[in-house]
Amino acid sequence: MVDGTDDLTDLIALMAKLPGLGPRSARRAVLHLIKKRGQLLVPLADAMQRVGANVRECLNCGNIAAGDICNICNDDRRANGEICVVEDVADLWAMERSQQFKGRYHVLGGTLSALDAVGPEDLRIPRLLDRVTSENVTEVILALGATIDGHTTAHYIADQLTGVTVTSLAQGVPVGGELDYLDDGTITAALRARRAL
Repeated sequence: MVDGTDDLTDLIALMAKLPGLGPRSARRAVLHLIKKRGQLLVPLADAMQRVGANVRECLNCGNIAAGDICNICNDDRRANGEICVVEDVADLWAMERSQQFKGRYHVLGGTLSALDAVGPEDLRIPRLLDRVTSENVTEVILALGATIDGHTTAHYIADQLTGVTVTSLAQGVPVGGELDYLDDGTITAALRARRAL
């Protein structure tokens, strides 16, 4: 039990809601922040205040932006006719880390899921379809997870798109991967996506 003010109890309860943190981890994090008040707690609180006031979702693609439209959507050099569709912003950031994709993105905000009652209107699929027409898109790259919901979402989007090339990321053996450690699904995908050397 936390001994202290209601504010401290509230902070721990809020921290415990973050991904990867439970009640015990949240308590440890809060105690560490209090010990490092000047170095961590105050700057963290200030940064969170600024982010809360200034950062929002891009109205065009769903990326995180300091204004209404993100830097990627505002960059004319990236208007090359390619849109890479990802599930969430973390996936967009992963793609950007590779520095290989030079087009624009579209963040769905999740995947279709009958179990969770998530339909196309709950995601940014209608906005994607509008963008494909209005931005003269020639290729839509579906960079969704290799899960049942990811595959379902990819097939749904592909069925909705006409007059545009629809591709998906290759799946299979990761760089540095050893066959003995791979699951059957990964090996099957790698065999199907094989290519000539």
